[in-house]
Amino acid sequence: MSQEIQRIVERLGTNAQRFSGKTILLAGGAGFLGKHFLKVFQKLNQEVLHKPCKVISVDNYITGTQNLDDSIANDPQIMQVWADVTHPLPVREDIDFIIHGAGIASPVYYMRYPLETIESAVHGTRNLLNLAASNKELEGFLFFSSSEIYGDPDPRAVPIKEDYYGNVSTVGPRACYDESKRLGETLCTIYQEHHGVPTKIVRPFNVFGPGMGHNDRRVIPMFTYQSLNGRTIPVHGTGLQTRTFCYITDAIYGFLMTLLQGELGEAYNIGNPDNEISMNELAAMYPRLVPGATFSTIDYPDTYPAGEPNRRCPDITKARETFGYTAEVNVEDGLHRFIDWARHERSYIDFEPDANVKLAG
Repeated sequence: MSQEIQRIVERLGTNAQRFSGKTILLAGGAGFLGKHFLKVFQKLNQEVLHKPCKVISVDNYITGTQNLDDSIANDPQIMQVWADVTHPLPVREDIDFIIHGAGIASPVYYMRYPLETIESAVHGTRNLLNLAASNKELEGFLFFSSSEIYGDPDPRAVPIKEDYYGNVSTVGPRACYDESKRLGETLCTIYQEHHGVPTKIVRPFNVFGPGMGHNDRRVIPMFTYQSLNGRTIPVHGTGLQTRTFCYITDAIYGFLMTLLQGELGEAYNIGNPDNEISMNELAAMYPRLVPGATFSTIDYPDTYPAGEPNRRCPDITKARETFGYTAEVNVEDGLHRFIDWARHERSYIDFEPDANVKLAG
């Protein structure tokens, strides 16, 4: 993971000095993205910033884990706090930046915790916005929305621009996530317009990379887990549904540039539009990377929510024109890096494989 962190820091360049001597509140610091943010800020402190920044990382660990490496756990500039953003945070020091990455994004988990999903995206967002409004010198508030807010788009709207209104069911099995993220965006817009909070919104498109757990059943970790354990990769449905996959180095760089240089109150797609592939094509990459890997199509399991988008591909023109965002890593290169990492992770190796186990996609 160290090479990934180094590349993010390199791409930030002089923009990173905006964090020098500042205090950053990171909500969701125990999640996949949160841990990368912590590593980036640590690296910036060690090698780049004129004066170290301080990070207050909060999480309630409903889906995140506390297994941080010793360098993070013992870093005096990083404060780990158990906290639930659905309640006001008792922060008494001045905050310069807020990154709201707390939430439940995996379909497996948001179907298990639908009310908690809504609360983190709505009540959690409002609590953090109130905290932001009380910090008059706040320089930036970054809200993590989702590409899911577009729903299943009209094919004529793909690649999707930020001004596409979306095609989302308010009562479907995905609504707790999709609709709460949409309302979170509305709250950010209102607080920017009426309270002067410097909000910016990111809509990530299928971010992946080292540090993802296989147990949230997202497609790349799930395919990787199955192939490394000698099981057939299950491709749900026809396998013709497409996604774009954005490697973690490109994603974190894009998120931080949105925070630092995005226009106030604006939303930005962050992803890799050149990586759109079908699930059949994704599965077909595995035999080249994991000798002996096989795949086949299966019916959707009962645990998987209906209404899956047929296509998901971003138009990143707005981010490119605003702050020069581009994606560097293609999906096969990123997949190769991810599999190399997963080979050495105990959680990805099942020493007693059960060929009858079915996982959700």
